[in-house]
Amino acid sequence: MKVYNKLVRDKIPQVIEEDGRKCETSIVPKEKLLPLLEEKLKEEINEFMEDKNLEELADIMEVVFGLSENLGYSEEDLLKKREEKKEERGGFKDGVFLEKVL
Repeated sequence: MKVYNKLVRDKIPQVIEEDGRKCETSIVPKEKLLPLLEEKLKEEINEFMEDKNLEELADIMEVVFGLSENLGYSEEDLLKKREEKKEERGGFKDGVFLEKVL
């Protein structure tokens, strides 16, 4: 038996059971979810830093959407704010590296 004690995607227990295994889960109360999401974000960022692929980026994005919802914002709110900031300050497409401000 392997112990995980971590936040997982909603359908992971179903995936485990479909694989013929059993698991124990519980539902985290909303007021205790934020630190678990923050820890999950660190985990997913570390996985991206190691593998640098689209799947890991998608995992990061899903956790960010979970954080947004936990803080009372919708995915649409987050995407709208992203667009507003991108319009106002740009994105990271051009690779601008600020060396000094004089």
